[in-house]
Amino acid sequence: MLSKDRINILLIEDEEYDVRRIRNTIEPFRNRIHIEDVVSDGRAALDLLEKRRHYDVVIMDFQIYGGLKGETLIRKIKECDETIQIIVVTKMTMNATDFEFANKLLEAGAMWYCTKYPGDIEEYIYQPTDFILSIFNAYEKKKLQTERLNADRRLNKNVHDILQKKQIIGESKAIAELREQIDKIAPTHANVLILGSSGTGKELVATHVHYKSDRCLENFIAINCGSLPSHLIESELFGFERGAFTGADSQKKGLFEMADKGTIFLDEVSEIPLSAQAKLLRVIQEGEIDKIGRTESVKVDVRLIAASNRDLYREVEQERFREDLYYRLNVVSLRVPPLSERRKDIPILIAHFLHHYSADMNQKPPRLEDDAIKFLVNFDWPGNVRQLQNVVQRFLLLREDRIDVNAARMALGISGEATSGEGLASFFSKEKIRSWREMEEIFQKKYFRFVRDNTSSDAEAARLLGLAPPNYHRMCKRLGIK
Repeated sequence: MLSKDRINILLIEDEEYDVRRIRNTIEPFRNRIHIEDVVSDGRAALDLLEKRRHYDVVIMDFQIYGGLKGETLIRKIKECDETIQIIVVTKMTMNATDFEFANKLLEAGAMWYCTKYPGDIEEYIYQPTDFILSIFNAYEKKKLQTERLNADRRLNKNVHDILQKKQIIGESKAIAELREQIDKIAPTHANVLILGSSGTGKELVATHVHYKSDRCLENFIAINCGSLPSHLIESELFGFERGAFTGADSQKKGLFEMADKGTIFLDEVSEIPLSAQAKLLRVIQEGEIDKIGRTESVKVDVRLIAASNRDLYREVEQERFREDLYYRLNVVSLRVPPLSERRKDIPILIAHFLHHYSADMNQKPPRLEDDAIKFLVNFDWPGNVRQLQNVVQRFLLLREDRIDVNAARMALGISGEATSGEGLASFFSKEKIRSWREMEEIFQKKYFRFVRDNTSSDAEAARLLGLAPPNYHRMCKRLGIK
């Protein structure tokens, strides 16, 4: 159903006779169609458009006085406002086979055209009914295009906001090079392997690769493969059909189906069992997934970003990871540097996290003393940026106006480590008795790190600690070592 809005017209016509005929033709619809301005040449028309005058439809003579006319003028008008619709009227007599002329008009950006004088009509434009309908259709098309452009702008703004909230913070050479690599890789469709220690920000890098690609308006799905029990990972990734096994009361879409046309990020990809690795390889090679309980494959178009804090090639050598899958994932690789290689960024990161968390907690950020900053810059940060993030949160929980080196050490929980110059005896000092919660966290962190360093995978570490994989990962994250 056509809307009742008023349609504003810019008429480009250099003959008064034809201006009168067009006015007469639209007269019965004067409450809906209004000729806002009439100009006799293309330059004058562009001047009005550049002044942001509001027009919905341009009606223009194809052959007008002056050098700017025809397809050139149509293109210039569309450059001013891509949503404006253009109807062309011409003196040229066209026959049913004159497709070349029509095609040129449409390619230039016109929506519709008609002839002026193929019949004995003096008072009205030729084909008056078609002419009026074309104006109404042009207006509806303009509305649709405007709505689409506004929707695209909102989506692009959302993408911009996401990247602003998830900035890659730092001014070091290593981070500048990483940003450059992301900008080069993101527009391609190549699979990406992100390498780096735990806590360096591999998911953050994956987020930037996705939102700087042409898939940015589609789904970005991230999954930590190590947090899923091995017997559930296939159904999570690829889904299943109703009745595929006992308890499958309904169909389940896998993460690859949900990420179709978008990006899926597989963190800790080395934790995927060999049986599921074979299916993952098929997805990459064929663009198809095999759902449990379904005989036919399901087509998907997914960009794959994988990450690992382990040496994947060593995993291949030890036959824990498929070699063919390794090469399929490692089309392009990005290395995220540890915090110890970008010490210049530590004060910048501290300031960023202090601002972010103090605003979130509605409190004034504390001031860090020079000795505290120097100490933090020289610390090795085995948990990388995530550990630094946790330490900054602890600063705020102290609710102190300033943070000195002792407060920094306490937030790190390193009083008993070699870097502090103290031994185990410091835990049993009468002068510095610690709370049980603080001692428990220090011990948990040390022991969890010891177990992780002496096991082949996070799944094995969780098993030896007697924890379910999700609980193990949650504990590592809380302790700042994951």
